[in-house]
Amino acid sequence: MKLLVISDLHAHNDVLDKMDEIFKQADAVVFGGDFAECFKPETGKEALERLCKKHDSIFAVLGNCDNEDFLEDLEDADISVEKALVFHEGLAFAGSGGGTKFTGKTEFEREEDECLADFDIVKNSVEQSGDGSLWKSLILVSHNPPVGEKIDSFDGEHHAGSQKFTDFIKENKPLAVVCGHIHEGTNIEKIGDTVVINPGSLGEAGTYAWLEVEKDGEGWKVKNTELCKL
Repeated sequence: MKLLVISDLHAHNDVLDKMDEIFKQADAVVFGGDFAECFKPETGKEALERLCKKHDSIFAVLGNCDNEDFLEDLEDADISVEKALVFHEGLAFAGSGGGTKFTGKTEFEREEDECLADFDIVKNSVEQSGDGSLWKSLILVSHNPPVGEKIDSFDGEHHAGSQKFTDFIKENKPLAVVCGHIHEGTNIEKIGDTVVINPGSLGEAGTYAWLEVEKDGEGWKVKNTELCKL
C-alpha cells in the first residue's frame, strides 16, 4: 500500500491542484494537521474542502493553527483519526492533534500528557483484547512530533518535540509515525524500530513524502520511504 504523507497546508490551497497526478498514485493520504493559515483559523474550512476533493481515503488530525472545534468538520468529512482508532484494508490509524504549549498564541496548544492521551484508545484496545499485534499494523498520526534527531529541530540544535511521545514510540513500536508542525524538521528517521516521517510544510515549501508498506505475517512492514518536493 502506497501512502501519500502531507502536512502543514496552511491554506495554501492552490498547491493541491499541482498534485493531481501525485494523488492518483496514492492508495491513501495521511495528513499531519494545520489546514489553516496561522492566526486565521477560519481559513481551515476551504482547505479541508479542497483536500477532500483530491482523494477518497484520507486520515487526518488537527494542527496547532486549527481551532479545536474544527475537529467536528473533520469528523463530518469522515477523515478524522484524532482520539480514534480507524481501520483501513488491514492497517490501523490513530491520531493526536494540536501542538505542545510553546507560544501560547496559536489556536490549539496542549500539554504533552494531553496530546499523548489521545492514543489511550489504542492502549485500551490492546489491553482488552490481549492482542499486541495491533502495534505492528498501526500508523500514528500526530501533528506534534516526538523528540528525534532532526524531525523536531527548528534550528538544527534545539528541539521542540515531545520526549514522552518518543518514549511511547520506543515502548510500543508502532509500524510508523507521521508528524508535522516543525517545518524545518523535514526528514525521515527511525526511533527504535519505528519509521517517523515529518514531510515538512506542503503549503509553504512544497514538500511531501511517500510511505510504502506491505503485509508481513500478522502485521505490516515498511517497504520504502521517500521525501519529495514539488
